[in-house]
Amino acid sequence: MKKADILIIGTGVAGLFCALNLPVEKNILIITKDICEHSDSFLAQGGICVLKDDSDYDSYFEDTMRAGHYENRKESVDIMIKSSPEIIRDLVNFGVSFEKNEDGFLYTREGAHSTPRILFHKDVTGKEITSKLLSAAKQRNNITICEHNAMVDLIVENNRCFGAVARDENGVLYNIFAPYVIIATGGVGGLYVHSTNYRHLTGDALGVCMEHNIRLENIDYVQIHPTTLYASTRGRRFLISESVRGEGAILLNKDGERFTDELQPRDVVTAAIREQMKKDGTPHVWLSLRNIEEEEIKKHFPNIYKHCLEQGYDVTRENIPVVPAQHYFMGGVWVDSNSKTSCENLYAVGEASCNGVHGKNRLASNSLLESLVFAKRAAKHISEIKTKTDFEFNDEIENKYEQLLKTRTDYFLLRDDYVAVMRNEIEKAKEKHNNE
Repeated sequence: MKKADILIIGTGVAGLFCALNLPVEKNILIITKDICEHSDSFLAQGGICVLKDDSDYDSYFEDTMRAGHYENRKESVDIMIKSSPEIIRDLVNFGVSFEKNEDGFLYTREGAHSTPRILFHKDVTGKEITSKLLSAAKQRNNITICEHNAMVDLIVENNRCFGAVARDENGVLYNIFAPYVIIATGGVGGLYVHSTNYRHLTGDALGVCMEHNIRLENIDYVQIHPTTLYASTRGRRFLISESVRGEGAILLNKDGERFTDELQPRDVVTAAIREQMKKDGTPHVWLSLRNIEEEEIKKHFPNIYKHCLEQGYDVTRENIPVVPAQHYFMGGVWVDSNSKTSCENLYAVGEASCNGVHGKNRLASNSLLESLVFAKRAAKHISEIKTKTDFEFNDEIENKYEQLLKTRTDYFLLRDDYVAVMRNEIEKAKEKHNNE
């Protein structure tokens, strides 16, 4: 048995940023299924959106809504956009470095953006942000991080969360009791044959919530990224960032002809690629970076340049084969504007949550921002709205679930069951959206 004032499940940007914004006098425990660095936040390439000035608000709002097919929750979009300058200041204070020139920040543009408004660090923006937040979290005496510890179940009584059942690296089950629990478990890419996500991100936290009748929303809204490096083998796909097309890369068919506007929303570009592949009878299309200077490729996209070179493609001199793959999950555990779920004392942040920002299709580079904005709001809601006495533990619940842990042998199978539940739901989504 373990106890904490606040339990956070997941070590991506959402979980880490939430922990860093909670009161330092609170004992915070973070568990993660794998190692900390194996979160999709580390894989984010393109950048993070920001409201450059008030004159850009209407355009940014419309770009987000249009990409989301106007199914976005307007209140959440407004909160995200207006909070973005504050979030960037926070990140800079944590040591995050964004590209600059003599006039200040450099901005890049990606698909469906009407203007450049994306800050970036080469082509490893997610790694730059997440690694700095992880370093800061490890320096906090009130934050404990346990790797290779997976959530098996939530402890819920009368629609109130009291903690979670976890499994350690040796397969031993134990209870974690905490007055507040925050789900930050990421997406569902591990359920797909082809995905840019880590394989252990299987959506089992969503299955747990389904079991406890905790409200989910839009679990069929799964985004496919148009351009990942093609490979004939199965496994995680290497992402070719949206910002490559934002800087001038174009898509070509088998005859070397351009066939679509590369800066349309991701679902539109994905549909165009699939249609072209069908016409050409090929398993991929081609991406050409010929419109981008060689020096700029090596400076702005060093990781992409290096990886493609290792795979036998010199992007400064030749086209590369690309294919759509599962990338992002717009649905998740329903939350309000403070990231609170339908279950008392349970919050959800990041890709595992659904606050409605993204609607049916996420606008490029809104993911890191959305995760950070609503993680900070969760932390603020817990630390400022709730009173100090709310952090007290419940002896009756603890005794009940300690005894239950000794007698419930099915706990060993529960996580796999929840994965199966989500796989079934995602299969329906894949069929609906023709994602395979």
